[in-house]
Amino acid sequence: MPDTEAAADAGLEAPHVDPLAEPEPAGERRPARGVLLEVAYRGTPFSGFAWQKDVRTVEGELRKALAEIDPGASSLRFASRTDAGVHAEGQLVAFDAALPIPARGWLLTMNRGLPQEIAVRRARLITPGFNPRFASRWKRYRYRILLDKVRDPALADRSWRVGWDVRLEALRAECPTVLGTHDFAAFRGAGDARENTVRTLTRVELQSTADARVVELVVEGNAFLYNMVRILVGSLVDVARGQLEPSALARALASKDRRDLGQTAPAHGLCLEHVECGLGERGEHDPAHPEGEGEPWPD
Repeated sequence: MPDTEAAADAGLEAPHVDPLAEPEPAGERRPARGVLLEVAYRGTPFSGFAWQKDVRTVEGELRKALAEIDPGASSLRFASRTDAGVHAEGQLVAFDAALPIPARGWLLTMNRGLPQEIAVRRARLITPGFNPRFASRWKRYRYRILLDKVRDPALADRSWRVGWDVRLEALRAECPTVLGTHDFAAFRGAGDARENTVRTLTRVELQSTADARVVELVVEGNAFLYNMVRILVGSLVDVARGQLEPSALARALASKDRRDLGQTAPAHGLCLEHVECGLGERGEHDPAHPEGEGEPWPD
């Protein structure tokens, strides 16, 4: 439990009994308060985001940190179930709290209980029951590729090292093939049994970085199938190195057959960069967007 000095630093009241919460009147139970966290993590040491028994996961670490602060808090609700080794800069995690802690307090006290590989980057108070998974309008993933015949320890767990000759213009030319609304049945892993495989991609863009050896594929869409981005990236690389014909992606969209595509890119090059639960087109609050009880911190 944070001490009085830490509570003061978090902008909390610090009564003698509990530095985290104001005392409740006898016989009165406070209503739940919704909390939304924007979480970043390095996925390398974790067996994915979602909790699993007897293995280390991002959700498991968040649960432990939350339980130390507010044992009466609800279970976690999150935007994306990232795989083992996948990183995030903008994972959204929501829960309902029993204690009246401000947004700044949630961020600072949660981070005190989290390992170095995980950080709450932003927090805000929202209406209880908000679920980022169902409120998500679109997501952005970024996949980093290192074009180098020799490994680079500094990028070992944050990029896919491709040692073959890659024709970047051929890769870039294939990106528009998958833009728009399509049945992406061929672009999903074997563990995905969903019947609805229609998704919309609004952005598939190859970007260069300051380091000429590193390129990044940015993929945005309304929703994604299991391993969809990694299969897309692996197939684009296979086209760019001549292992697949340039028509392979279009053929797979038509056939819905995974065998028409290439390899699945490794998990460690992938990062969930942003999940959008924004305002409506005319600026009003969309019903799916959390109407806040306060501004996010930091704003």
